[in-house]
Amino acid sequence: MAKQVHQPREDAEFDFILGMSGVPVLAYFIGTWPKAIEPCRAMDLVVGGVADEYTGRLTAVRTDMTRCPAATKRYGITGAPSCVLIEDGEAVAQAAGPMTTAEVRELLDAHLRKSV
Repeated sequence: MAKQVHQPREDAEFDFILGMSGVPVLAYFIGTWPKAIEPCRAMDLVVGGVADEYTGRLTAVRTDMTRCPAATKRYGITGAPSCVLIEDGEAVAQAAGPMTTAEVRELLDAHLRKSV
């Protein structure tokens, strides 16, 4: 996994990362139950690569739904993997299910171009 991807251990750490980020946050929510493991591992690779590409333009956060239940509820996450682009604490874009690198870039570029 890329060095640029944060992995909060609890909701307070998730909130701290959001508060300290001066750029939009791409939070991708993962699950640890059997049917979620493989799709979430695939998202690790996708988001890790995208985080490297977008260094300085976004903060990536790998969020375990079990460890961060308040964040999971706050952003209406019901399945894993799911991605949420967050700016100033508010979700500005969201997608559920496994995504390709091109799909994640499209989600980011649609918003990041507006805020640049």
